[in-house]
Amino acid sequence: MEDRRKALQVLILNTVAFTVCFAGWMMNGVLITFLVDNDVFTWDKAQMGWLIGIPVLTGAVMRLPVGVLTDKYGGRRVYTILMLVSAVPMYLTSMANEYYQFLVASLGFGLSGASFAVGIAYTSVWFPKGRQGTALGIFGVGNAGAALTSLGAPTLLRYLTDGGTNLDAWRTLPKIYALALVIMAAIFYSLTFEKRTAHSSSSLSIKQRLEPLKYIRVWRFGLYYFLVFGAFVALAQWLIPYYVNVYSMSVATAGMMAAIFSLPSGVTRALGGVISDKFGARRVMYWVLGSCLAGCALLCVPRMDIESPGPGVVSARAGTVTFVNDTLIRVDQREYAIRSEPTSWQAHRDNTVLVFPSSEFWHEPVVNIGDQVVKKQLLARGITHLFFQANVWVFTFILLLVGFMMGMGMAAVYRHIPDYYPEQIGVVGGVVGVVGGLGGFFCPILFGYMLKWTGIWTTSWIFLAALSFACLIWMHFVVQKMMREQAPTLMKHFESRPDLPVEASQ
Repeated sequence: MEDRRKALQVLILNTVAFTVCFAGWMMNGVLITFLVDNDVFTWDKAQMGWLIGIPVLTGAVMRLPVGVLTDKYGGRRVYTILMLVSAVPMYLTSMANEYYQFLVASLGFGLSGASFAVGIAYTSVWFPKGRQGTALGIFGVGNAGAALTSLGAPTLLRYLTDGGTNLDAWRTLPKIYALALVIMAAIFYSLTFEKRTAHSSSSLSIKQRLEPLKYIRVWRFGLYYFLVFGAFVALAQWLIPYYVNVYSMSVATAGMMAAIFSLPSGVTRALGGVISDKFGARRVMYWVLGSCLAGCALLCVPRMDIESPGPGVVSARAGTVTFVNDTLIRVDQREYAIRSEPTSWQAHRDNTVLVFPSSEFWHEPVVNIGDQVVKKQLLARGITHLFFQANVWVFTFILLLVGFMMGMGMAAVYRHIPDYYPEQIGVVGGVVGVVGGLGGFFCPILFGYMLKWTGIWTTSWIFLAALSFACLIWMHFVVQKMMREQAPTLMKHFESRPDLPVEASQ
């Protein structure tokens, strides 16, 4: 009973600490957007992508060494030190004035992102295998820290700067985050307990600890995590400038909309852990990857207002144009009906709740009365006008579903690890976290460059749809290979006539 009480207490404090660390880790998404939007600094989209991604890089790269240190020295000490160290560059961000100073400070406080590797290993040692999926899912609720920053930081910045009249007061925001890290470190160390696995002794060499890195399975898990976690982290920050530019929202409103995406993922991660324990992590990943592919494919279509050539009207024979208006052209005695531009077209485009793409078609005369025309000459050119509003609420609803499934996927990926590597959870979890964290680093930068090259904001969804497809295909091929190796008779039966008994196929 005492161990169960301690386990629950550690899980709660682990989750709260991860929430605080995650909130600080995501600070740049709001802060950098605010500074650029208010002309405090003039950075282009690519530079913004680097600043948003730099903290994620540190959090990603440091997850492996932090995971190794957790296996060796225990989560209590490592977690406390990590929060205290992260608080220093977080505070120094408030003193930055140049681009490179922001880069260096962001690189430093990004260490808070490595808290995930500590929390995963520290949580796992307190729970039996049958409950680890649920425990890790609950711990993953700390992802809600991204939503807290997206939702609260813009409002806090507006308050600190007196509605934008005292812009230099933005410097108080990093100080508040630094103070939160220090306070959390003190509470965490005071109320948690040390516990390590039997295999976490210092007798294990670095080579033994890193042995799982030679297995392709670990890197495959990392690719899944690159999508469900890395893309989630990237979007939690990228969506703020996305809403500002695509839907002309204020930073505060954009932060609220981004929170709609990131806030539910914490809850769904806990749900994903429970479902993974009950139905199996692999089945959950099929649902997750398929849903991400479908959702991102739907989000690929950009807002558009396109005029394209359509089928025109040509003369059936040579003659003289004797009459022209918006609905009719007469050549000698032959009449050609044409379609006029609908008067309701502009009002239709201004509809604020337009969900599906719409189009209109009309003709525009290209001849005048008295013109001599030859057979097959164009009399009126066709105009096809395509319009897609990309309704913000439909967009947000689909985005919410994608975030929901990403949250479940985070838990499902990590549910695999205790089954395959029960004695090296910190190391394997660290590797998977590194790859996932690199997704959070590279995706904003990639999004920024794709936007710069194409001028189309939805290129980010094209990339994520392609990545979802690649993960789904790879996982399916692995499952098929495992079935052929471990149950060849069953695979043969699946691929033969359904009415043929298994015994007959044998």
